[in-house]
Amino acid sequence: MGKRTAEVTRETAETQVSVKLNLDGSGKAEIQTGIGFFDHMLNLLAAHGQFDLQVVCNGDLDVDGHHSVEDIGITLGKAFAEALGAKEGINRYGTFFLPMDESLELVSLDFSGRPVLVYDGGEMAPMVGAFDTELCEEFFRAFAVHAGLTLHVKVLYGKNTHHKIEGMFKGLGHALRIAVSSDPRVRGIPSTKGVL
Repeated sequence: MGKRTAEVTRETAETQVSVKLNLDGSGKAEIQTGIGFFDHMLNLLAAHGQFDLQVVCNGDLDVDGHHSVEDIGITLGKAFAEALGAKEGINRYGTFFLPMDESLELVSLDFSGRPVLVYDGGEMAPMVGAFDTELCEEFFRAFAVHAGLTLHVKVLYGKNTHHKIEGMFKGLGHALRIAVSSDPRVRGIPSTKGVL
C-alpha cells in the first residue's frame, strides 16, 4: 500500500479552507478554524483516528459558523476520498461505541461510494462556546457526501451536550481508523462488485 495522503483546498466567497491529511499518521493535528470548540473536536477526530491532520479555515464568522463548518466537512471529505484512492485492501467498514462520561454514542460507517447520513443527536443545548450545535449534522453530512461514505451517527443517551458531541467526534475517529486500516487478506477492492 502506497502513501495515503491528500492536500485539498476550497475557496468560495464565504470561506477559504485548506486540508492536509495523512491516513497513516500518529494523530498529530494543527487546526485553525476560528471556532474554538470545533478546533477541539477536529483535534479529537485526528487523535482517535491516528490521522495527521492540518486544517486552516478563514471564514465569514461575522455571519456565523455555518459556512466554515460545512466547507471544512466538504474539504475533509474530499481529502479522505483522495487519500483512499480506489480503496484497495481496506476494511471498508467501521463501527464504534464511544462512552463519554454519562453519554454513549454509536458511529457506524461504510466507504461504499453511496453517500448517505443518518443522524440522531438527540436533544442538545443550542450552543457550546461559540459553536452552534446544529452544525454537527451539517459537518457530518458534508463529510459523508464528499468522502463517499454511508455514515450513521447516534447519541444513544446522555445529558451533557459537550460530552455528546465529543463522543460523536471521537467515535467517528475510531470508526474511520478501523475502516481505512488495511487487511492483508483483502485482495483488491473490498466488494463483490469489484468497485466502490
